[in-house]
Amino acid sequence: MSEDPQPHATGLFPHPQARLIAAGDRDGVAGEDLARAVRRAAGRFGELPPGPVFCGMRNTPASVFCYLGALEARRPIALLDPELPAAALGELVERFEPSALIGFTQAGGELGRRRTAPDPHPDLGLLLATSGSTGNPKLVRISRAAVLANARAIAVALSLGPHDVAPTSLPLHYSYGLSVLNSHLVAGGTVVLTEAGLLERSFWANLKAHSCTSLAAVPYQYTMLRRLRFDHADYPALTTLTQAGGRLAPELVKEFAAQAKRFYVMYGQTEATARIAVLPPDRLDDKPGSVGVAVPGGRLEIDGGEVVYHGPNVMMGYAETAADLARGDDLGGVLRTGDLGRLDDEGFLYVTGRTKRIAKVFGTRVNLDDVERLLRGSGAVAATSGDDRVTIWTETLDKPAMALLARQLAAQLRLHWSGFEIRHIDRLPLLPTGKIDYRALESMT
Repeated sequence: MSEDPQPHATGLFPHPQARLIAAGDRDGVAGEDLARAVRRAAGRFGELPPGPVFCGMRNTPASVFCYLGALEARRPIALLDPELPAAALGELVERFEPSALIGFTQAGGELGRRRTAPDPHPDLGLLLATSGSTGNPKLVRISRAAVLANARAIAVALSLGPHDVAPTSLPLHYSYGLSVLNSHLVAGGTVVLTEAGLLERSFWANLKAHSCTSLAAVPYQYTMLRRLRFDHADYPALTTLTQAGGRLAPELVKEFAAQAKRFYVMYGQTEATARIAVLPPDRLDDKPGSVGVAVPGGRLEIDGGEVVYHGPNVMMGYAETAADLARGDDLGGVLRTGDLGRLDDEGFLYVTGRTKRIAKVFGTRVNLDDVERLLRGSGAVAATSGDDRVTIWTETLDKPAMALLARQLAAQLRLHWSGFEIRHIDRLPLLPTGKIDYRALESMT
């Protein structure tokens, strides 16, 4: 790493050498100009009544200045999907009593009512939702110190510095996408802000025009890149690829690692601000299937089969109402991840499933992640739990093949075939992050 990342003297972010470039611009904003823009944004928050700010977080300079300004002003800010339906946004407004709504497509809820909850805790900096636009999400309470600690840890783990340039290939209201922004800003790197997706030509035109050096993606996006016949030779400046947001098929890890100078497999959770572990590129071959070792400053252990993470980037706790925002740190830096896993003798983590992705079929516990792994060769599939059965959702199979699949699965798991219901679906529902929306599937059973 060329330089130890340090926060700017006036606040958490940005490093004096950090730069933000809106797609299509040439130079962007950096140095004192960037610091001045953040201070201007921070000044606007002083005029608001107490309470968190809700920001419809887009991949644009205006949203980023809003976010950085809130951190500078010590004002808790919730980064939410800007396309939230009015009813969902209104429900969140009712529960959390924000002082302002900024950047949402649809209005949601009424502001200006007399605040009934105590003021938010002084350490609280960031709020992120635990689900997408559906359901009744809790908010993850993250301190400003945790944001900075994880940004620095990622910068060190990925050897980021002022030479690094990353596009916003993921939503900034998603913890993985936000971690790309945070880690580059703290390391003095450059972030190219674009709302274009990987399927749009303008994304790739901007990636080339700004000589982007890295690209962050979730497994679904790597599947898309394979279909697009992505060729690293078309983007000579692109030296680093990173992957998180779920398990990437081993053949895709191998394929994209062969194209990039550095390919990082990572593991994290919103509850840990973003990243928990990183697998260095030089250990891909001898640690297949591992998600790496704990990020700097963190520690991993296995307790009763569950992955437990210790570190300064662990959330303060969840919030379901405005009153919860006044609470201090409930967890003391210890996060029970809800993931099952094991550590090898070098401290490399292997995630084997979810404690809550468990179904019971005729009284027998069945790990739904294991079911999906068994069906990996059957096209796009997802497994959910039902009443004493497992439902398999598939995009590709006809009825005779579906019946055969149920019997094969039952034989592999030593259960009666009637415990497995195979359903065809035209397209598996996805969250904005590219992960399968299991809640949507469960609502159809």
